[in-house]
Amino acid sequence: MEGNDIAFSFGGKGANQAIAAARLGASTTMIGAVGTDVFGDNLVENLKENNVDTSKVIKVDIASGTALIQLIEKDNSIIYIPGANAKFAVENLKEYEEFILQAKIVILQNELTIQVVEAVIDLCYRRNIAVLYNPAPAKHIDKSYLDKVSYLTPNETEFSVLFPNQTLEDVLKKYPNKVIVTLGSKGAIFHDGASIQEIPAIFTENVVDTTGAGDCFNGAFAAGIINNLDIENAIKFANIASSISIQHFGAQSGYPTINQIKEHPQYEEAWNFKQ
Repeated sequence: MEGNDIAFSFGGKGANQAIAAARLGASTTMIGAVGTDVFGDNLVENLKENNVDTSKVIKVDIASGTALIQLIEKDNSIIYIPGANAKFAVENLKEYEEFILQAKIVILQNELTIQVVEAVIDLCYRRNIAVLYNPAPAKHIDKSYLDKVSYLTPNETEFSVLFPNQTLEDVLKKYPNKVIVTLGSKGAIFHDGASIQEIPAIFTENVVDTTGAGDCFNGAFAAGIINNLDIENAIKFANIASSISIQHFGAQSGYPTINQIKEHPQYEEAWNFKQ
């Protein structure tokens, strides 16, 4: 297979989500690991330039995490190489427990080890700290941990891994105001305690690259939640953010600021968002 072009850009689900939230005015800290290579230095500097606190990012003697993204006709497939991310252990986490407990919301995803993910969920659950768990890349996790998170945001593939042989309707009813399934160009769906709510995506003709759109959604959703949006309006707000992001190449380059979102014609759908 012959390609047309190659480009290098910053990414990583945790970094993407942190930057998406920070650009929308959320005070954001990244906890994780990078390698001692030049990529690690650049990743940290990029976070700093996007107003993300990196004081809790450690360096380990291994290559930084990397993803190879193949873009075909505006859609993508991703090969993920965890690198330094796999070296951030539960023992490292203990140093930051008290800091984590000061958060309004903690965003987790599966580019850390499942052991670390489970430890953070347990810690936050014991102390009543909100957790947004984005179970990507798709991995098995014991169902007891799903009960402990505040928000669970799988896409359709991740949903099928977490809930095999279960219908979308049944799972949404079981986890009202918790499970939010993202459906790509079809938007997102959740149960509000009374009925299933389908929130359509924001249509855009100028789709350049969908890489990182899900991460943008999660970062923006978290920013909306901590600024007192209800779930439906937080989803609408996140849909606006991700619709802007896919009009640019690369995961982070198109993540909007709060002012860019306010200029969007559908911003009034989330009119009570506060910077």
